Amino acid sequence: MSSSPAPDAATSGEFSKGWTVLFAGVIGVMCGASPIPYNVIGFTAEPLKAEFGWSQTQVLVPITLFGVIASFLAPVFGWMADRYGVRPVALWSLAAFAFAFAAIALTPTANEPETLYIYYGFWVVVGLVGIGSTPVTWSRAINLWFFKHRGLALGILLVGTSIAAMVVPKFAVFVIETYGWRSMFAAVALFPAVALVVAFFLFREPRPEERPSAIESASGRLTGVTLGSALTNYRFWVIWVSIGLIAAAFGGAFINMPTMLRLRGVEAQTAATVMGILGIGIFVGRLATGALLDRFWQGFVAFPLLCLPAISAWLLLGDSLAFPAAALAGFLLGFAAGAESDLIAYLTGRYFGMANYGKIYGMLYMPFGLFSAASPVIYAQVYDRTGSYDPILEISIFMFIAGGALLLLLGRYPTDFPEAEDDTPGATMEPA
Repeated sequence: MSSSPAPDAATSGEFSKGWTVLFAGVIGVMCGASPIPYNVIGFTAEPLKAEFGWSQTQVLVPITLFGVIASFLAPVFGWMADRYGVRPVALWSLAAFAFAFAAIALTPTANEPETLYIYYGFWVVVGLVGIGSTPVTWSRAINLWFFKHRGLALGILLVGTSIAAMVVPKFAVFVIETYGWRSMFAAVALFPAVALVVAFFLFREPRPEERPSAIESASGRLTGVTLGSALTNYRFWVIWVSIGLIAAAFGGAFINMPTMLRLRGVEAQTAATVMGILGIGIFVGRLATGALLDRFWQGFVAFPLLCLPAISAWLLLGDSLAFPAAALAGFLLGFAAGAESDLIAYLTGRYFGMANYGKIYGMLYMPFGLFSAASPVIYAQVYDRTGSYDPILEISIFMFIAGGALLLLLGRYPTDFPEAEDDTPGATMEPA
C-alpha cells in the first residue's frame, strides 16, 4: 500500500493522447444534468411563488423528483454505456436533456391546480432522459483512456460541476431578471446544446490500441467483474454504505448552510461569501484528491479527507459563529464533497475493473443520488421540530467519520480481473 512508482514514458503520454476527450468530458459534465438543475431551481422560487402562489416546498419538489428518478436510472444508463459505448449514450442524452429542459418554458400561464402537475411532469421527463449526460457515462470513457493518471483525470473531469456552479447561476439570474423565468429554462438549455456540439467532434472512447494495457487482457479484451459478482463482493457494499452515509450527512448541510449561518448571526452577504468558499473547496478537493489517488492507496487518502466535514459540522454547532470559522467550515465541507465525487468513479474502476464499469458505477451512484435528495428534508425536519440544527449536526459528525473509516476495510486493489464475459458485448465493440 505504498506510493505508486514514477510513471514511465507510456504513462506520461496518457494526457497527450486523451486531453481532447478529457476537455470534451469536462464540458459535458459542466453542461449536463448533474449540475444544471441544482444550480437554477433555487432562483425560480420567488418568481414561481409570485406568479402561481405556490409554497417553497412545492417549488422545490421537482429537484427531489429529478434526483430520485435519476438515481434509479443510473444503472440503466450505465448498462447502455457498457453495451453500446459512451459516445452514443452521452450524445443522445445531452440532446434529449436540452429539449426537455427547454420545454419547461412551456408551463401554462393559467393559475390552475393542474399547472403545478404539468410543471412537475416536465421535470420528470428531465430526470428520465438526462442521466446519460452525467458522470455515470463520461467517467467510463475517462477510465478507459487513463490508468496511472486516472485519479487526476477524473478530478479534472468532475471540475466541470464546479465550473457550472460559477457560471450557470449568474447567467440564470440575468435571464430571469431580464426576460422572466420561462425564458431562463430555454436559455440555460443552450448549455447542453453547446456541449453536444463539442462532444460530437471531440469525445470518443479509445481504440483498443490506445487503451492502457493495465485495463485489458493479453487478447485485448477489457477486464473486470460482472455486476452479479460485484453485488456478492463485500467491497461493493462497503463502498455503497460509505457513499450513503457521506451523502446523507453532506446534502442537508450543503442546502441548509445559508440558514444555519443566519441562525448564528452571519449576515446574508457574508453567508453568500461562505458559499462561494465552499465552491472553491469543491474545486480544490477534486483536483487534490485525484492527484493523491494516483500516488497513494485510497484508504490513506479517503479516510482523512472524508473526516474533514466532521470538523465543519462541529464548527457549525452552537449559537454564534465568527466569519473565519464559518469560512473554514464551508471550505472543508466543499473539499470533502469534491473528494467523494472523485472516489465513486475511481473506486469503481480500481476494485471492479472496466468490463462492466457503467452498470456497477450506476449502482454505486444510486446511494449518492438518493441520500443527497433526502438529506435536505431530514435536516429541515429536525430544525422544524427542535428549532435547531444541532441534533442532526451531531449525528452527521459520526456519519462523516464512519463513512470515511469504512473505506479502510477495502484492502489492496486487485491486481488482475477476468476477461469480459459474454453478457457484456459492449466490452469488445469498437468505439462509435
